[in-house]
Amino acid sequence: MRFDRIALIFTAAIATGSLAAPAFAQNPYDGNWQVTIVTKSGSCEPTASSMLTVSDGHITAPGANVSGTIGREGLVKVSINGAYANGQLNGNAGSGKWNGASGGIPCSGRWEASRQ
Repeated sequence: MRFDRIALIFTAAIATGSLAAPAFAQNPYDGNWQVTIVTKSGSCEPTASSMLTVSDGHITAPGANVSGTIGREGLVKVSINGAYANGQLNGNAGSGKWNGASGGIPCSGRWEASRQ
């Protein structure tokens, strides 16, 4: 899988969640988020950026195998087609680390998100 596809899926999943809560409960991190991924090691693309929308703590990525959570306290844990990320959202911003592979070669780096 090309890194740009992984990056798109990853950014869409940064703030995803599967919270066991009633349908009327909103997650404090709902809204539009700009997410930027920066590769620090490996042969993946140097940077990727995407806009995403979080609703009731959940986000979908069409055609992607995404599973992840964002707790009400902002703790992010995400798995995207073999790439993994974790970090923390706080208010209107957040950051964390990710790791995955491009062409079988390991890559890793940081991600940053800001609410729009």
